[in-house]
Amino acid sequence: MTDPHGPRTTPAPEDDLPEQMRVRREKRERLLGSGRAAYPAAVPRTHTLAEVRATYDPQGLEPDTRTGDVVSVVGRVIHTRNTGKLCFVRLREGDGTELQAMLSLADLGEEALDEYKHLVDIGDYISVTGEVITSRRGELSVQATAWEMAAKALRPLPTEHKPLSPEARVRQRYLDMIVNPESRRMVRTKAAVLKSLRRTLDERGYVEVETPILQLTNGGAAARPFRTHLNAFDQPMLLRIALELDLKKAMIGGVDKVYEIGRTFRNEGLDSTHAAEFSMLEAYEAFGDLETMKELVRALVVDAARAVGRTVVTGRNGEEIDLEQPWRSASLLDLVSEAVGTPVSMETPLDELVKLADAREVELQPQWNAGEVLLELYEQLVEDTLVQPTFVEDYPEAVRPLAKPHRSKAGLVEAFDLIINGVELAPAYTELNDPVIQRDRLVEQSLLAAKGDPEAMELDEAFLRAMEHGMPPAGGMGLGVDRLVMLLTGAGIRETILFPLLRPE
Repeated sequence: MTDPHGPRTTPAPEDDLPEQMRVRREKRERLLGSGRAAYPAAVPRTHTLAEVRATYDPQGLEPDTRTGDVVSVVGRVIHTRNTGKLCFVRLREGDGTELQAMLSLADLGEEALDEYKHLVDIGDYISVTGEVITSRRGELSVQATAWEMAAKALRPLPTEHKPLSPEARVRQRYLDMIVNPESRRMVRTKAAVLKSLRRTLDERGYVEVETPILQLTNGGAAARPFRTHLNAFDQPMLLRIALELDLKKAMIGGVDKVYEIGRTFRNEGLDSTHAAEFSMLEAYEAFGDLETMKELVRALVVDAARAVGRTVVTGRNGEEIDLEQPWRSASLLDLVSEAVGTPVSMETPLDELVKLADAREVELQPQWNAGEVLLELYEQLVEDTLVQPTFVEDYPEAVRPLAKPHRSKAGLVEAFDLIINGVELAPAYTELNDPVIQRDRLVEQSLLAAKGDPEAMELDEAFLRAMEHGMPPAGGMGLGVDRLVMLLTGAGIRETILFPLLRPE
């Protein structure tokens, strides 16, 4: 029999391979020579390991019980013990479920048992067919009458004597998932969070859509974009930095409650809370406002926490954060005033704000206006001190060009950032829907971009044209999905992203 999935010969000289890989390649050759496939297209499998456990564990079978039920199961070999005429094999499947298989001389015969002993390694996938029993020690097991190789592993798994380094855990996430149950749980936790976010929005009548990742202009956020080129149009293009503008176009078109969960890209620094490519949820509701978004954001976060069983999490310095408790709202100006020890407002002269920043070693850019200085004071002195859930609201107009002017506070807009555990989790606005004011603000942004500000938004005529057809009053929000998973698990952002971007080896 030949292996339909590859040649028998190795692609590299044997002398160039590590010893374990050389031994495993030799076993592959011997498998093929014995008539067994190393990578068959299919192997016997009637039950998952989880299904076997779900069927028999609740029965509380006594030791040395034979059920009379024959199954075929498949798993990765994670441990094997050879006692001569009997081999004990620990199998594991993708969700972490484990089950013992017992391969005996009496049931398999000398040839099949000998082949198992000499051809199977830790890390291989095998199929085992046999009766479901309990061992003399009461261990639920499959008493094998046949086995087949499902996939031969040519590289060894990490061991407790040679574990993965922290860098390798991220770079070789698949290995990390094989050997570390918390990494396998992270994948399912994030999936549960995504499912919960969609369920919360769907139950409220929101419609999920998809919008383009390739953009002609950068809008919807202050961020540095990635640049690329569309050969078909001979056109420079950008990867989107936000989902906002296209979702608003959908709302203008009549999708009154609209959302998207999608990948966004920002060509900026990487640290424990920032990634170049990340998952974002944005939602917009016609005839909603900032208060509507407060209720929605809280529901999204609390529902996700309940979905993964983590409504109480540990914050900085061990502080307990009970997400079910009421969340507070606080004015950015009040928070900055408290931090600097003197009242500040939109009427505070720029030079006084600069002096306050200099006294606290807060670095500023010389071209910044008063609103931008106030924002920097908040971000440097206040944000990371807010451990309990806080809606920080009333932002200066200059730093939130897509938000509606405040109904009662001059110079401010109706906007908030939700901060939990010192990290911005979800910004939201009462959305600006006056196309004349929006054009003026985007023109200001485009002038900053023309002067070299890499994060300034560009003038998006297609978006403005859509607004000029009539955009309803609306509330809108964005939520960093990866940061929400960070909050609920205590992990860093690289651990929440399955395959994060890394420097080349």
